[in-house]
Amino acid sequence: MIKPHGAETLNPLYVSDEVKRAELTKEAEQLPAVLLSSGAAASAVMLASGYFTPLTGYMNIDEAISVAADMKLPNGLFWPVPVMNIVPPEQLTDAVKNAKRIALRDPNVEGNPPLAVMKVSAIETLSADQKQFLIEKTFGTTDPEHPGVPAFANVGDNVLSGPIEVLNYSYFREDFPNTFRTAVEIREDIAARGWNTVVAFQTRNPMHRAHEGLCKIAQKEVNADGILIHMLLGKLKPGDIPADVRDAAIRAMVEHYFPENTVSITGYGFDMLYAGPREALLHAVFRQNCGATHFIVGRDHAGAGDYYGAFDAQEIFDTIPEDALEIGIFRGNFTVWSKKCNEIVMMSDSPHDADDYFSISGTKLREMLAAGEPPPPEIARPEVAQILMKYYQTEANA
Repeated sequence: MIKPHGAETLNPLYVSDEVKRAELTKEAEQLPAVLLSSGAAASAVMLASGYFTPLTGYMNIDEAISVAADMKLPNGLFWPVPVMNIVPPEQLTDAVKNAKRIALRDPNVEGNPPLAVMKVSAIETLSADQKQFLIEKTFGTTDPEHPGVPAFANVGDNVLSGPIEVLNYSYFREDFPNTFRTAVEIREDIAARGWNTVVAFQTRNPMHRAHEGLCKIAQKEVNADGILIHMLLGKLKPGDIPADVRDAAIRAMVEHYFPENTVSITGYGFDMLYAGPREALLHAVFRQNCGATHFIVGRDHAGAGDYYGAFDAQEIFDTIPEDALEIGIFRGNFTVWSKKCNEIVMMSDSPHDADDYFSISGTKLREMLAAGEPPPPEIARPEVAQILMKYYQTEANA
């Protein structure tokens, strides 16, 4: 199986020993504490799950600046996006300032229970110029209308860095018991299935015929034993479809339209950054960590609005060192129903006249679903459409 990123074995930071975890949980209740941002809490879950191997905790300012500037840590490890714990001034109490160890409390679970314990390596303050630099390099813009920028810009200026030990998986294990999986669990599943070549597909949306076709095209081209459909389960921007609806729609599609034991449906606990090219690189890192040998990077991968070009997230892979990642990248083109071929094709592989392709806009598709009008079968499988129509009609009547 493909090696984890920058390591021989995974480095999950979840405290798996029950006795030690109970002791740490008890200690955490007595420690000075900060309330994490949702993004920092999601990063703790990713660290716990092994997806962020080989990181051991949150980055300090020098490390974050190095990552933003050169996509590598000061020790030379390739890493595309800063992983930081930034808090507002009211969280930085005297007790926290003087502590060697602090509890990190979960903002997404009722009662804000301890999510992790951190050994405090440094407490620093970001300057306005440093914060602007981190935002611009990560997102390619400082526009406050970008959905990812405010989550970084408004979280505070105080940077707490150091190694962490994670006590739980926040709400993900309880809310998505059939879907949430750690990188450790996915590697174990791949081995149990006997798969050697695995192509991973990232999604924060339900999968329509074009997505289904792209997965099948990629599987065929790389001769993969299986497809890892790996959906984001964390926080999204307004208007995106909730994870439970996506999950149901994807499972309906796989059940009816993929051969048995060719697809693993899983999810991971992270908040969407909408960072386009940089996030595509991060997605590749944690797909390598969960054992996939290939990763599909499609059109406008991890993008939002018009902030990135359609294929910027593919082209950024041409700018990194050849040895930065071991995972192979499958570059998806415009994927659409071909009237001539009577199937889903990538337009780059089957160039026809524009009239030979069947497509409708996303706006039109949402209008049809909200009206209870089934989309054309060339666009969405009927089993998927039924789930989405129910969701959109419920939203429209809310």
